[in-house]
Amino acid sequence: MNFLYALTHKVREAPISAGTFNLVCITMACVVAVHASHLPIWLTLLLGVALLASHWRRRHRPGKTPMWLKLPLTLGLLAGIVVWYGNLFGREPGSAFAVGLLVLKTFECETVRDVRVAVAFACFALMAALLSDQGLVVTVAVALAIVPALMSLRSLEPGQAQRTITQAALPALGLLAAAVPLALLAFLFVPRLSEPLWGAPAADTAKPGLSSSMSPGDLTELLTDDSAAMRVSFDGVAPGPDQRYFRAFVMWNFDGRRWDHGYGRRGEVAGLLPQGPVATYEITLEATHRRTLPALDVPMAAPEGARLSADRELSSNDRIDDVRRYRLSSALGYGLQADLDENTRRLGLQLPPNFDPRARALAQQWRLTFGQNDEGIARAALGLFHDGGFRYTLAPAPLGRDSIDDFLFNTREGFCEHYASAFTFLMRAAGIPARVVTGYQGGFYNRLGQYLLVRQSNAHAWSEVWLAGRGWVRFDPTGAVRPERIAADGTSAGDGSGPWYQPAWLQAARNRWDIVNRLWAQGVTGFDALRQRSLLQPFGVREAPPSMLVTILASGICLLAAIGLGWALYRRPEGDVAQRALARLKARLERRGLASRASEAPGHYFSRAARFWPSQRKELESLGTLYNHLTYARSEPAPELARRFARMAREFRPPRVVK
Repeated sequence: MNFLYALTHKVREAPISAGTFNLVCITMACVVAVHASHLPIWLTLLLGVALLASHWRRRHRPGKTPMWLKLPLTLGLLAGIVVWYGNLFGREPGSAFAVGLLVLKTFECETVRDVRVAVAFACFALMAALLSDQGLVVTVAVALAIVPALMSLRSLEPGQAQRTITQAALPALGLLAAAVPLALLAFLFVPRLSEPLWGAPAADTAKPGLSSSMSPGDLTELLTDDSAAMRVSFDGVAPGPDQRYFRAFVMWNFDGRRWDHGYGRRGEVAGLLPQGPVATYEITLEATHRRTLPALDVPMAAPEGARLSADRELSSNDRIDDVRRYRLSSALGYGLQADLDENTRRLGLQLPPNFDPRARALAQQWRLTFGQNDEGIARAALGLFHDGGFRYTLAPAPLGRDSIDDFLFNTREGFCEHYASAFTFLMRAAGIPARVVTGYQGGFYNRLGQYLLVRQSNAHAWSEVWLAGRGWVRFDPTGAVRPERIAADGTSAGDGSGPWYQPAWLQAARNRWDIVNRLWAQGVTGFDALRQRSLLQPFGVREAPPSMLVTILASGICLLAAIGLGWALYRRPEGDVAQRALARLKARLERRGLASRASEAPGHYFSRAARFWPSQRKELESLGTLYNHLTYARSEPAPELARRFARMAREFRPPRVVK
């Protein structure tokens, strides 16, 4: 009959309390905050407004949200994401749509079932944030954001008294802490696959970083981006700041404004003659979604899974979608391509016709002055930048069609790409083969961690000039204008060219804090199948097979279960707490003259005590009501009610004089 009644009648669930709804809103706000770094700003703001509107509606106009309001909000969210991302599929649009639906779910959170669905969905959305960033800060934020979700679920339990946010958070934090041992065990011993079992498709676009082309203003965004690009650990002493040039792209083609790498120069790898110390090091490169592997100038050979171009650029065989580690050896002093063939010479002298006549005339004047002394011409160009009133700035004036002329003779302000472009143009106009090289320069050497931190703000451009008898020689015209940019032991942000909102002391603190990020990357995000198999090497196991890992995992789970069972058996039930509190109260009342009768129910005893002490009737009746509710209203006593009864019984003081 009950089953037939449930089929034919819609059972109404009791509405949730205001406190539970507030906790749900806090949970959704945490989800939005965790995803905010990779959500469009307009969507983050709109979701915040929607969450506030939902809270206001619940407080001032409770009841079901009409369909005519929910449907346009859902369709508007869908349309906005499709217009912004171009589709609904993929990691970023999928996460944005999920977070948006989660916030809209608060408009229909009326029952216990609604809250449970919303909280489960919120936990899934929190885990989805780790698809975009698995750093220490984000991981801790996701873990802490689970706390309000646990608080929301716990508030649905029967018999929960109204509590402050702090009081409700403590049990949730305890549950989270209790899950840490099992999570750590699973992290270490759940067998890992060499390749992911599944993955969310990512947009086929590169992460903001170095590009294969360069024109004035392109590097501005990079030079104000202080996120880590790579970390470099050296075998032995690290090279000095003025030797920390990391080669990425060599650019030959110039159309009057833009330098382009194209497909690189064809032919054999340029001959290298080491003429000084050789640095051996390991680079940990952040994901770039490109194939380029920066290398200290100049790499001697390609690492495994990479190839060396004719201009000694390194590129990976596959796209770098995850953190990549590779070891290299580079010659810090060298002779590069001592002989220049005609095709390469022609490419190194190419200039677009009818551009920048004043710069061409200046170069020809230097040629007449210095004759066949190519190095003298290069030194003259450096002297021009050093003594010609040029200024280093990340906000230069815009340039016209003849960009080199405008820069050299009008604005005279810019940053590395302006100087490298103008210097290379002048060399070619003087008949000297030259090319632009982009990569990174400098970095902060963390002496505690013994590694070099290179940020995106270390992006740099310089020139290489071919000199007879020496081959390709590096010239950095930026150093002629601002020597501290090259010689400083820090990022560009640290020497004043970094983000305007970040003072030098904060940048220095972040540089030193980076050692924590590095340890996290090495120990957590870099814990792959290979490292897992060698996890037991300190115990004499050279390579642990999956069967051994599963055995250890099962044993650990059994041990944790035994510990939990032992704690549960040792811990007194909450009902015992109430019974002990009642026994102590009866003993205290008997000493005041009210003895309990045989087989007398606790409720009747409290009623008799209320008549015995009329002045404290309300307190005694409250004790009786709470005890009956605690004992007979449910199969298992609520812990909060049991502790509340024990506290009230302990604080009750009957009068000494009985009337």
